[in-house]
Amino acid sequence: MNALRQRWARIAITLVPIALVLAHVVGFWRLPFLEGLDNFIYDARLRATMPRTLDPRIVIVDIDDASLQQLGQWPWSRDHLARLTTEVMDRQQAVVLGFDILFVEPDESSGLDVLRRLADGPLQHQTGLAEEIERLAPHLDHDAAFADALAGQRVALGFYLTQTLEPRAKGVLPAPLLLPGAFPEGRSYATRWNGFVGSIPQLEEAAPAAGFLNVLLDAERDGIVRSVPLIARYTGTNAQPGYYESLGLVVYRLAVGADAVTPVFAPAGGSTGPPALTALLLKAGPKSLRIPVDSSASALVPFRGPGGARGGSFRHISAVDVVRGGLPPGELKDKVVLVGSTAPGLEDLRSAPVGAAYPGVEVHANIVSGLLDGRMPVVPDYAAGYELVTVLAAGLVLAFGLSLSAAPRAVLIAVITTAALVGLNTWLFIHSGLVLPLASALAAVGLAFVLNMSWGYLVETRASRNLAHLFGTYVPPELVNEMRADPERYSMRAESKELTVMFCDMRGFTKLAEQMAPVELQDFLNEVFSRLTEVISAQRGTVDKYMGDCVMAFWGAPVDMPNHAELAVRAAVEMAAAVQELNAAHRQSGRPEISIGIGINSGMMSVGDMGSAVRRSYTVVGDAVNLASRIEGLGGHYGVEIVASQATQRLVSGFVWQELDCVRVQGKVGVARIFTPVCHRADASRSLYESLERWNSVLSAYRAQDWEEAQALLAPLISVDAKKVLYQLYAQRLASMTLQPKNPNWDGATRFETK
Repeated sequence: MNALRQRWARIAITLVPIALVLAHVVGFWRLPFLEGLDNFIYDARLRATMPRTLDPRIVIVDIDDASLQQLGQWPWSRDHLARLTTEVMDRQQAVVLGFDILFVEPDESSGLDVLRRLADGPLQHQTGLAEEIERLAPHLDHDAAFADALAGQRVALGFYLTQTLEPRAKGVLPAPLLLPGAFPEGRSYATRWNGFVGSIPQLEEAAPAAGFLNVLLDAERDGIVRSVPLIARYTGTNAQPGYYESLGLVVYRLAVGADAVTPVFAPAGGSTGPPALTALLLKAGPKSLRIPVDSSASALVPFRGPGGARGGSFRHISAVDVVRGGLPPGELKDKVVLVGSTAPGLEDLRSAPVGAAYPGVEVHANIVSGLLDGRMPVVPDYAAGYELVTVLAAGLVLAFGLSLSAAPRAVLIAVITTAALVGLNTWLFIHSGLVLPLASALAAVGLAFVLNMSWGYLVETRASRNLAHLFGTYVPPELVNEMRADPERYSMRAESKELTVMFCDMRGFTKLAEQMAPVELQDFLNEVFSRLTEVISAQRGTVDKYMGDCVMAFWGAPVDMPNHAELAVRAAVEMAAAVQELNAAHRQSGRPEISIGIGINSGMMSVGDMGSAVRRSYTVVGDAVNLASRIEGLGGHYGVEIVASQATQRLVSGFVWQELDCVRVQGKVGVARIFTPVCHRADASRSLYESLERWNSVLSAYRAQDWEEAQALLAPLISVDAKKVLYQLYAQRLASMTLQPKNPNWDGATRFETK
């Protein structure tokens, strides 16, 4: 009976997070975290499924830094834009040209207005001046030149819609795409605006079409552009109210020859409310082109890939090359051409899912590309119902599946449920372009699993506690916590593994011990070993044992660590620094200073619970351990604190190393190359690399018994660092060896008969 109550209690606990998530889904309360997570999932999936290929149909004429340097700062005089338009539409034969630019003010760069005012004012008595100015006017009226270039061409200008408490308008708007009566009353079918910034009348009247440049960004959360309204409603009084089209839509219409747009609504389905907008239908001759949109007549931007000239999504041509006719004729034939800017100074860079500084003109280019491909992701009107069903289904599966299963099977159920949710959602996105909520279902699965497993841990399981008791005396607490996540993986049974082992010895300890009282010596050792152990634990090491004035530690067991050698070397470097800090404190308190020697080696070792029936310990043994013990005592001979074997040096790329010698240590027949870490690679200077390269040349000459060459190479190093023990050691060796004949059997190794 008690077990049954516990099981139902576990089911109830699992249903708690499901209920909380459902409250978010139905709108009882909104959780910004889940909305942000949905955006994160959408962005990640979008980046993973982007074509990342060049769309050859669309070309960006880029007002880039090179164009600004050669043609002057923006805004340019509009005779440049007239030449650009004529070049693109006549000589290059592009199918359509769109401007992601606002032409709000008249162009006065030619000075024509100033000349006319002078002719009508101070210089009105100058005979023939007014007539000469009017004769030159056609050449100086850059707006007229631009308007002439626009007339009769498939060109779309841009304008910007605004929403303010006091409606403001500048310039003029084109005729609306649809009148207000095209949509039923009772709901909002598009974003609403009451103001605008449009082109000057002269240009607007000349251009056959225009589209708004607005995009949608979530300013409350991350400010990222994910969608663009394809049509928007203007409700002000400074232009004709109605529904206007975006630049991307109008460029697409001109490209495919569509002259009519009709909204498509979902069937009412028995509901008395107004129908939902689902698509826009374009008529291009006998063909009908359907564009899916969401409830606000917006579309998610189908990004092809990273933005910019190097992004690889669209070809970028510098505007100066077009203005000056630098392209071969017909280079842009049948292309959709958009004029915009990637120059940072013109501030048309936006934050997008595929980049933090994404060119605004490429947002419109992606819309056109997606429309041409029929690749437009959309949030359907039934997205909320889908979200509710998936959360309920996942919640019921987990509530009963997790509570009635053992831990391994419960994990499998949670994984399968998550995979099913992600798989279905991704399949609908890839094959149907449907963007459906996923974060709430994943949150329900995650929270239900965590609560269910936590309940099982508190009430039913003891395995992790037993593991903590078993290993708690051997390894740092933070490693025990990792092991408790999967206690079945760990045991005390001996096994052979590649590990890294360290021996750290206090130099001159015998003399130090003779000078201190036992209690004082005990406190002194406790302080030193505590500090060194803190460093080892911070670098995830396992302290094996303390042996008088020596501490032994290893890395890579019981928890696997692929970077065990790197962690051990980091610990050694930090231990040397910790000793310097202790010495500074000891100088203040009158205590003696200390020095340490550290030996490190990596290799195959036996690790496990070893010892006798009376006393056992979790330790490492093997030939690799013995080598670390032997080389630990060599540091003083070479004037360094840390000595590492070549096996360790090869595994650690984050440090710059200096080779010390080839040695034969006590109890070992083979030769071992030993190294010392000089500094972190990020801190290394060019001069350090040069000195180490020279030092390697010294060693090469030394091992080749070319004593004179070795001395010549060593001399500059000694002149820079005459007190370096390593250099002085080799200088003494070379001075002695020059007096001896070469030995054909010499292998360059130094033999050490004592530890």
